[in-house]
Amino acid sequence: MTLDETPSATDAKRPDHAPADHPKIMPPKVGVLLANLGTPDGYDYWSMRRYLNEFLSDRRVIDYSPWKWQPLLQLVILTKRPFTSGAAYKSIWNEEAGESPLATITKAQTAAIAQAMQKRHGGDVVVDYCMRYGNPSTRSKVRKLIDAGCQKILFFPLYPQHAGATSATACDAFFKALRSEKWQPAVRTVPPYFDQPSYVDALAQSVERAYAAMEVEPDILVTSYHGVPQRYLMEGDPYHCQCQKTTRLLKERLGWRDDKITVTFQSRFGPEEWLKPYTVEEVARLAQAGKKNIAVIAPAFSADCIETLEEINEEIRESFEEAGGETFTYIPCLNDDSDHIAALAGVIDANLRGWLD
Repeated sequence: MTLDETPSATDAKRPDHAPADHPKIMPPKVGVLLANLGTPDGYDYWSMRRYLNEFLSDRRVIDYSPWKWQPLLQLVILTKRPFTSGAAYKSIWNEEAGESPLATITKAQTAAIAQAMQKRHGGDVVVDYCMRYGNPSTRSKVRKLIDAGCQKILFFPLYPQHAGATSATACDAFFKALRSEKWQPAVRTVPPYFDQPSYVDALAQSVERAYAAMEVEPDILVTSYHGVPQRYLMEGDPYHCQCQKTTRLLKERLGWRDDKITVTFQSRFGPEEWLKPYTVEEVARLAQAGKKNIAVIAPAFSADCIETLEEINEEIRESFEEAGGETFTYIPCLNDDSDHIAALAGVIDANLRGWLD
């Protein structure tokens, strides 16, 4: 069930043998809290500024000394970037729902996973979602799960590969939220799931469906991952290696040769060197090298968002076409595809072992 479907406060009862003035307690539940990156509340200047300020002030994301970084962020970057980022969000905004596509998709994923948990465990498991940046906040959803009687919470960052700037910072926010709870629930966090056969199979099936629908088969599939500074790899972040392994497992599942798939990294920010090759440059090089028909997929994202719908499908596509490319196909993220939901539900079940009879 979702948090909206949980029993109301009227279902709370005093423990047996407790005195009359003892607080009532909700029936015990197990909570599953899905976490994604986040989204601004709107694409106007101030909504974008609030969101970008929270995101770019996170030391997991930008680890420069605050006394150097904050003046630059507050006085220069946050003066200009909300306009450009707002325009990008406006181009993909779900106007009907009044929210970003990431919010729409995450809600759909949550509902589908809640349904899967209901079939497997009845009403014993409550599923909800939060955002690391923006709303709904991690703090607010931890509080609501505890209020609903969740004495155990499984925290699930929806990132297949682990990175300090994604999974780790999501866990930071989760554990920070627990600090203010007098009765802390038992907690677990879900590890990276990039090498789970069910996830790799869902990824492969999405590629197979996309290729079957194309008139011209791509010369190469570009697996584009969100980038991080090269320095992070040297400091022990496993993200680069897990991205490489994801693509290798995908290639093996598809039964392809090495030259049919490649790894790139997108979304570079700032002056230092990031993981290479950069997607925006590599697609242009591929076009110039005679690879006129390519497909791009983003295996680091569990849901389509600004980095896929705008950056890949607009900026990176433009780079490819300007270099002479002819056919550019973006293969959507797994989103709420049934194979993806089944894979995520399987990961959840594996991490709930011992918590449910």
